[in-house]
Amino acid sequence: MSQHDLDVLDEIQRRVLWLATRIVDAANHDRSTGDGVKVGGHQASSASLVTAMTALWFAHLDAEDRVAVKPHASPVFHAIQYLLGNLDRSYLTRLRARGGLQSYPSRTKDPDGVDFSTGSVGLGAAAPLFAAVTRRYVDAHFGARPHSRFVALIGDAELDEGNIWEAVADPATTGLGNVMWVVDFNRQSLDRVVPGVRIDQWRGQFEAAGWHVVEVKYGRRLAEAYARPGGEALRDWIDAMPNEQYQSLFGLTGPAQRKQFLDGAPAEVAAFVADIADEELGPLVTDLGGHDLTALLDAFAQCDAVTDRPSVVFAYTVKGWGLPIAGNPRNHSALLTGEQVAALRAAHGLTRDTEWDRLDPASPAGIRAGQRREALSRPPRERALGVTVPQTTRVRTNKPISTQEVFGRVLVDLARDPQVGKYLVTTAPDVATSTNLAGFINKTGVFAPTAQRAWSEDRMLRWTESPDGQHIELGISEMNLFLLLGQLGLSWDLSGQPLLPVGTVYDPFVLRGLDAFLYGTYSGSRFVVAGTPSGITLAPEGGAHQSTITASVGLELPGVTFVEPAYATSLDWLLCDAFGHIAGAPQPTPTAAPAEDGAYYFRLSTRPVDQAPFEAARARLGDAVLRRQVLAGAYRLVDAHQAYPHLADAPTVQLAASGAVLPEVLAAAAELADEGVAAHVVDVTSLDRLYRAWQRTLRQGVRTATVPSVPGALRSAFADRVPVVTVHDAASHAMAWLGSAVGAPAVPLGVDEFGQSGTVTELYDLHDLLPGSIVN
Repeated sequence: MSQHDLDVLDEIQRRVLWLATRIVDAANHDRSTGDGVKVGGHQASSASLVTAMTALWFAHLDAEDRVAVKPHASPVFHAIQYLLGNLDRSYLTRLRARGGLQSYPSRTKDPDGVDFSTGSVGLGAAAPLFAAVTRRYVDAHFGARPHSRFVALIGDAELDEGNIWEAVADPATTGLGNVMWVVDFNRQSLDRVVPGVRIDQWRGQFEAAGWHVVEVKYGRRLAEAYARPGGEALRDWIDAMPNEQYQSLFGLTGPAQRKQFLDGAPAEVAAFVADIADEELGPLVTDLGGHDLTALLDAFAQCDAVTDRPSVVFAYTVKGWGLPIAGNPRNHSALLTGEQVAALRAAHGLTRDTEWDRLDPASPAGIRAGQRREALSRPPRERALGVTVPQTTRVRTNKPISTQEVFGRVLVDLARDPQVGKYLVTTAPDVATSTNLAGFINKTGVFAPTAQRAWSEDRMLRWTESPDGQHIELGISEMNLFLLLGQLGLSWDLSGQPLLPVGTVYDPFVLRGLDAFLYGTYSGSRFVVAGTPSGITLAPEGGAHQSTITASVGLELPGVTFVEPAYATSLDWLLCDAFGHIAGAPQPTPTAAPAEDGAYYFRLSTRPVDQAPFEAARARLGDAVLRRQVLAGAYRLVDAHQAYPHLADAPTVQLAASGAVLPEVLAAAAELADEGVAAHVVDVTSLDRLYRAWQRTLRQGVRTATVPSVPGALRSAFADRVPVVTVHDAASHAMAWLGSAVGAPAVPLGVDEFGQSGTVTELYDLHDLLPGSIVN
């Protein structure tokens, strides 16, 4: 790159630094919040990545490349998008304001084209890795897409997060030559200057996982100094200097800086720098490669040349580069004072009238920005899959069957559908066979970039690995499961191909991957996950494998529809409906997403359940009415007044339940009938949909000061305002709200203690889930 080009990029990065700094300053000092709560921001953490991000967007990236930006560098991203003409000026003063720029990059809430949401550290780093896994799958099944590089800009402290290393080590992520991580190696965390530098450890871990590692440690001035006679001693001293001592140099100038630098240095170093003036020594010894455009672009080119494995670039930077708080141990959330901002404005040749201006379009820097805007522009993507998912697979069974088994059967039937089957892709963290994906795997095979020889035969499971396979097997990492599901569910945007992703996991271990689950749904991803088996119904497995709070998690997670059916046909209807929503979901907007457009969480069981009660309800209501009510969230499985006509005038109660406990509830209803009490049985298929319907009417009432109506789903399932007993193989509070919704007293029965081993009957007795407890 010519010196002219470097000068242009330097001018651009200086303007990026100013805008990123001023964006945070304006949020804190120009805008009154009225509530006394600090707005915050990260001027220093932004500054450390200004050079790397300028090099990427103004010299390296192509339109098809996708980048995850370190959460605290979001002001830099928005400054760059503004200079490229992709962000309206009005947003620059609305960081962390309602309807403005988000605190951290958000796919669904920011206005300027964020590729990957970031915020929970470590997840944004791993997301591009799994996006590349998704691209490899899409290319193999649907033809090669335009080449994309998947880039993550991450803070060095993020490497403390365990999910980073789970992602790096997973066999599914090996060989991805289109992945590059750029580590902002500023050697500071939120609380301190990090004592010691762990570069050797991290390099070894990446290399052991098969990654290509590049270090960008020194800038051109230091590299030239090292090449002079005696320069080797200077290099050895800088390499050996304690990190705390080196970082302290940034807060000093003149003789004080020289003294601090030479404290403990060999005589050869003092002699080497003796003829260097004080005003030149500081810029020389703090000349880090992460702020050298040439060094960074060379490193990026090296990574492009390595196409058989992922790359990681350790870019040595200073936190707060170019700011008066550079290198300060407590600069993470520090804000520049008004006087410091004014001085910085003047140093950049700006005034109050020009400080928010874009680059002059006629200047070399402005011309460069215009060229890069055109080079990086992308056409809109189509979210809808364009296929019709059947309403049912007409799953058949003439014996008691578990929802886990039905789930596997429905997937196999959908895989046979000529329209739908090729878009299905499943994944699991080493639990595919034990969560009933074996039938799907037997039909479609396991995905591998190249065909793998099978060395043994299994009559029950044909584990054939090839590029045609539709199951992606992961190691035992629930975080990786949800990270991959999240990226498979965004394949319509990041790889130009909508998919129908399905993941399975033992329900107790949903909580292990909860952060990544939340990350995927916050990003607007669409997928199906089945948590199975679940609850104390696992019985002999003991308390460590008995999930109790997962139903509450599913109910409360935004962007997730929680489903817990008990019967085969209801599961068939619900699963086909979920795929239908995913296949045909409309394009979202940053301000208003559809009410149900996201992930689906099916909580399933291995307990076989007699299907006769459902078939009786089906005969009573008819398929059309029953399906509508099942999909709405609840239906009356047993109408006591029809089942027991002699109890028409008897005291009435309603028994509401989800999932595996329905046999006990039905037995309790029959026992109550013998005692002269009419007990309706309500099968709650989706607490989530039922709750949302109730909440919509309440919110409408609150906002309009009117009496809320009773939503249709509740009105159909709970026609009588009579006492309710809720029964759930989960924490009792998950269904306790039904009493308030119905307007009647309620007694919630559930699992509110850790379980233990035993039979189903023994554990149901322990937690008051047997018919006798329900009757009482």
